[in-house]
Amino acid sequence: MELIFIFTTAFIVGLSGAMMPGPLLTADIVYSAERGFWAGPWLILGHGLLEIFLIIILLAGAASFLTQPSVATIIAVVGGLFLIYFGFIMVRDVYTGDLHPPGSQSAIKSGQPTRMHPLLTGIIISAANPYWIIWWATIGLSYLTLALKSGTPGIASFYSGHILADFLWYTAIAYIVSKGAGFMTPRIYRSILAICGVFMLGLGGYFLYSGYIGIW
Repeated sequence: MELIFIFTTAFIVGLSGAMMPGPLLTADIVYSAERGFWAGPWLILGHGLLEIFLIIILLAGAASFLTQPSVATIIAVVGGLFLIYFGFIMVRDVYTGDLHPPGSQSAIKSGQPTRMHPLLTGIIISAANPYWIIWWATIGLSYLTLALKSGTPGIASFYSGHILADFLWYTAIAYIVSKGAGFMTPRIYRSILAICGVFMLGLGGYFLYSGYIGIW
């Protein structure tokens, strides 16, 4: 019964976090539009692998280090720079006309997609998000402490519930986007990507600002 409780609460908390707009959701939309449905699962696989690694180092006692103001500030600045770069590339490609709806003749001729593999993107974009680090060093660590009372089965229940929430949400988004991508006009497609790119730029700017004023 205790393992079911851990799994269920981890799933609910994980789902509430996954549904919040952020860089991972933006990447999920962009990659699914460009590469199709399977880009979503690959993206979350990268995200999930990084979370396994983070769980290991948190259990080893790294939470106090990650929450230090100086460390958190560095994470915010580096993450902000990466998000700004990612957003700039998206906006630039929209402006130069290098992006085309998947399946179109222009996309085939241009050789899209050209971005890095979604597995690698899932890892990098998660690590570059200071909110993700802080969440795991605080809320996530609290859940791990609770789950640890049940030993390895408790940790497994926590992680499976958490990652299942991410997987279901982001693959659902990937399915919706990939099915609709073939019906997108170039104008609609580029408009969506432009909005996503601007969002990434704004979020990156906020991370830089937060790091600068020392909120972290």
